[in-house]
Amino acid sequence: MLIKELYETDLIKLKKEFTRTFPSLASLAREGECFEHFKESLKYYVSSSAGNAKVVDRLLLFIAYDGRMIDELSTGERRTIQTIRYLWEFLNGNPRPTLSPDAIIDLYHQFLLLEKEPEVVYDPLRLKKQMARWPTGLDEEVREVRKANKDRIIRSLIRRIERHHSPTSRYQFAEGATEEEKYQQVEGWWQSSRFHLAMAIKSPTELNAFLGNTLSPQTMQLLLTARKKGMPFFVTPYYLSLLNTSAEGYDDMSIRSYILYSQELVDTYGQIKAWEKEDLVVKDEPNAAGWLLPGSHNIHRRYPEVAILIPDSMGRACGGLCASCQRMYEFQSERLNFDLEALKPKETWDKKLSRLMNYFEEDAQLRDILITGGDAFMSQNATLRKILDAVYRMAVRKRRANESRPDGEKYAELQRVRLGSRLLAYLPMRITDDLVEVLREFKEKASRIGVTQFYIQTHFQTPLEVTPDAKRAIEAILSAGWTITNQLVFTVAASRRGHTAKLRQTLNALGVVCYYTFSVKGFRENYAVFAPNSRSLQEENEEKRFGFIPKEKRLELDELIRTRQPLDKYLRRFLKENHLPFVATDRNVLNLPGIGKSMTFRTVGLTADGRRILCFDHDASRRHSPIIDQIGRVYIVENKSIADYLRQLEALGERVDAYRSIWNYCEGKTEPRFSIYEYPDYPFIITEKMTNLQL
Repeated sequence: MLIKELYETDLIKLKKEFTRTFPSLASLAREGECFEHFKESLKYYVSSSAGNAKVVDRLLLFIAYDGRMIDELSTGERRTIQTIRYLWEFLNGNPRPTLSPDAIIDLYHQFLLLEKEPEVVYDPLRLKKQMARWPTGLDEEVREVRKANKDRIIRSLIRRIERHHSPTSRYQFAEGATEEEKYQQVEGWWQSSRFHLAMAIKSPTELNAFLGNTLSPQTMQLLLTARKKGMPFFVTPYYLSLLNTSAEGYDDMSIRSYILYSQELVDTYGQIKAWEKEDLVVKDEPNAAGWLLPGSHNIHRRYPEVAILIPDSMGRACGGLCASCQRMYEFQSERLNFDLEALKPKETWDKKLSRLMNYFEEDAQLRDILITGGDAFMSQNATLRKILDAVYRMAVRKRRANESRPDGEKYAELQRVRLGSRLLAYLPMRITDDLVEVLREFKEKASRIGVTQFYIQTHFQTPLEVTPDAKRAIEAILSAGWTITNQLVFTVAASRRGHTAKLRQTLNALGVVCYYTFSVKGFRENYAVFAPNSRSLQEENEEKRFGFIPKEKRLELDELIRTRQPLDKYLRRFLKENHLPFVATDRNVLNLPGIGKSMTFRTVGLTADGRRILCFDHDASRRHSPIIDQIGRVYIVENKSIADYLRQLEALGERVDAYRSIWNYCEGKTEPRFSIYEYPDYPFIITEKMTNLQL
């Protein structure tokens, strides 16, 4: 079957092609007395093949799982796997009405792989060409487009301020001010994050106006429907200026798909379920991972060593709503929102913060706190300082309490503090001298009590988000001695050949270290942006491989990241000396409900519409809640077929033959963590007991 015929939607034509390519399979189906006979004959056919051993095992697994009932973890649904039955019915000319050509296309490629090795080209020159397709926000041509965007947006902001003049607003023009004076005033305000938050676009009509009325009628209708359903809408003028409203110039789909909602997301909003099942907290009951939490939604926990803190502050908001947000359920529940005034801390927050710190202090295993939201940097400086001070005092108390505990009974002490923020990309002007001073002060005093790892965990989605403003924000944070790590969400647009590699290269050049490349959660609302896990594995094995650090150089890189400042200079030198386009310090993973991050799986079947059924195991390289022993392997059904994903790529202008090896990526193994993401050893022995746990 030619690559261009991947998308054949006529089952009759597909059967002719299948029969022509695999006449023996067609004969087995015709000659079989019944389905069970066909299944046994197929098992012998596959077992006796002299083809690729991995594909033999894969197809035997399909056969073994056929007829088996499984529990799909993300939805809680029970379903029967019938991959081989679909094939038998198809070859006999009696396909069920629900059978999609996509299931047959995937099976076609599996049997094709049985007969010949997959064609995989490991070519650094090809990767270089693929990366060159993707510009950055630092490129002169991109900056020129955005200069014009900024001009258009500033003029729209002038009109808006004039229409909505309020005597109490800090953003108003002097009586009789000229157009030029107004322009200069708005241009000055542009450097203030508060201005962008105050002027954020909150309606589809306003969005279209600020984009020069370039949105299609279909898009506008969809966004208006979303607004009627109560979906939050929040985009800053700065972030809007990154889009390209012209048919010419750079491809902005990686940004555009983050702020424009899909049909599936709009249709599903209101019935979205929590993918992160451990985030569902019921008072006095353990979460899905077995952890008992304070009776609120402030602490989320999955692993023994780390817990997430979401403060009652403006940190429950973001600089914008990402369409693929993993916490969309929380926005739907209105626990996260964009009512910034209502989110300002109340007097009761101080008492609650003290109680939440007690949870960390009295837990035997917690050594890592991730303060996020929302977004940690949405909190005002005074609020963030108060939170960090509370963390510091908690760490001091925990350390002192350990002095009276013998070895083997000591509690884990705080070693790592992380702040989760996308504002480096969404609103880099938030990174002010005052904020940097808050970070510097905390690091200096926390370092003296044993905290050794200080991370800003950010999220750049595309090299186009790396602008001169973002560059300055990165440099400012690095100057405070914090390490910046990046987490990428592997959407369809971001999954295009060379895109993720270019992002790694762009960030590394500025001193940012990559941490995770996340597969999108598989629920229906993410259908438009979901890239199958097979593509993530393909990217890991065929593109990221060129950034793998030689074994003898890993300790050098670890030391460099931990101790050298400014990191950008030393990291660029390391790349040059070792002839690397980037350093592959990130792991490609999926966040499994209740279990954690993993890419250890096997494909055990296909649904009737061609979606792969994956059997996951947990990441064996890290500690988990003991509940993992009860859960064991779990099943996840992807929400899109490989063929449909390739159709999307083609619609985006991609040459699909560049992805032809994707069909072979049916099994994965979680990559080891790079050493800077490991916890340091204690100079004492901590207890093995786990507190706040109920299985």
